[in-house]
Amino acid sequence: MHRIKKLTAVILSTLTVSSVCVFSGLNASASGTGAGLAEYCLNAYNQGWSYVWGGTEPGAVDCSGLIWSYCGGNRMSMLSDAQENGRDWGYVSSGVPRVHGLGLSRPGHVGVYIEDGMEVDARGSDYGVCYQEIGGWNNWDCWFKLTAVSYPENGWEEFNGNYYYYEDGEYIVNTSRTIDGTTYYFDSKGHSGTTPSDISSDDDSSSKKKKPSSDSSSSFYRRGSQGKEVEKIQERLAELGFYDGAVDGIFGKATEQAYRAFQEAAGVMVDGISGTDREILYSDDAPYAKAKEEPEETVEEDTAKASEETEEKVDETEAADEEGTVEAAEDQTTDVAFEEETTAPVPVQGDFSDAVYEMQAKLAEFGYFGIEPTGYFGDYTVDAIKAFQLCNNLDVTGEMDEATLAALNSDDVVYNPSFLALFEEEVTTAPDEETEDIVYAPATADSAVAMTNQSAGTGTNTTGSGAASTVSGTVDKTNKAADKALQNAASVVPDAESAQVKKAANIWIWLVLTIIVVSAVSLVFLRKTTRKNRAQRTNTKSQLHTRW
Repeated sequence: MHRIKKLTAVILSTLTVSSVCVFSGLNASASGTGAGLAEYCLNAYNQGWSYVWGGTEPGAVDCSGLIWSYCGGNRMSMLSDAQENGRDWGYVSSGVPRVHGLGLSRPGHVGVYIEDGMEVDARGSDYGVCYQEIGGWNNWDCWFKLTAVSYPENGWEEFNGNYYYYEDGEYIVNTSRTIDGTTYYFDSKGHSGTTPSDISSDDDSSSKKKKPSSDSSSSFYRRGSQGKEVEKIQERLAELGFYDGAVDGIFGKATEQAYRAFQEAAGVMVDGISGTDREILYSDDAPYAKAKEEPEETVEEDTAKASEETEEKVDETEAADEEGTVEAAEDQTTDVAFEEETTAPVPVQGDFSDAVYEMQAKLAEFGYFGIEPTGYFGDYTVDAIKAFQLCNNLDVTGEMDEATLAALNSDDVVYNPSFLALFEEEVTTAPDEETEDIVYAPATADSAVAMTNQSAGTGTNTTGSGAASTVSGTVDKTNKAADKALQNAASVVPDAESAQVKKAANIWIWLVLTIIVVSAVSLVFLRKTTRKNRAQRTNTKSQLHTRW
């Protein structure tokens, strides 16, 4: 009986160790803050991360992978894990607390609460990472505090360049507080009108105590920000040739576009948000923008030279008959006009001009340029041109050559496959929702043409059989380009089936290892038992022989 207990203990220990070895990778532990998670997810949206089933790497994530890539934790069941660990949770229908970085859940999907009724979630391969008001596409059931994330109870919290004050686990709004002798006013979004001199938390367990760094690059500035630091940013952008607006300390649309152009030139993430990349902005190695006037001056000089040559040629032919002279002059004038049209330089990498801005707007119209046009021809623009060339069966060079420019302005241009997928969905919106909350679902060809015309700026809605044939032709071309692109990407992004097979293989390996170990232990135990029985039988025979 004692041996059986030992055997049982060995088997249970083996099973426990095997389970830990196999499944430890599915629930890696890590930590983070609620404000950090919210800002991380908001940046994922601004950067245009794509959706990949099972993805957990920055840039390619699924719904739970977006959260897990920041803080780790229980990836398979975040809500249940939070409930089992005693974390706060509740129903969205009863209201969501004013807390940055809460988890949001509904069957089969999770997201992250940002602030002011907005959420971020990795929605699907047709949408990527989305930023939307709660109550739109997602019908969330519950909110919860993630186990792997810490949330403040009382004290200051910094998020996205703004300062908030938490009391009893929520940041306060539409009120004022006198803290350490200073009175602070908080608007409807909880933003403090004054930067606190000390943002150390009153609750040691909520967040690390810290003071603002003297390094100005530790803060974030984006559209809507104001102050002396914004003035410095505008002055530096103007020195580098990216900004020609007023230095007024207001981070408006012009400042944002200039900052995006600088980011593209510097080779950093293009999001229009001034953060740690200000170190590059203020450094001696900061990139300069090329002057916009250079191409225009070149065209004017070439045109003047051509006109002078034409006048000289006309003077030389004065002895000819009048008819011939007129015809020659007309031909030369036509040639000059043609030269004027074709001497406009094709944009090249490094240019910063209106021509580049228009080219980026064209690429964006067909779904290849995913950010607002900046006017700067940087690495992001090169990648967009390469994608356009690939889908339109051109040489993939990343340069805006004559063939690419002609294709971009032709009527047979092929849209980006992911971009066109939005046009193959029908528009469904709740009666009380505004136009900007429209959600796209599978649609007819007629509505697809109407949406395409609107995106191109025509402002018209085309219907009928002609519209259907137009979309059909565009879809056929796009499908061919998509097939080619998918073949290239097949070796990079694993599909759901391969991921599932890999997971199943891990479980089978665990089972096989467990069976082998149990069998080996059982075999040793049986061999010892057999030897003992044989010894007992031998002794019994010897005794019987002795008696008889």
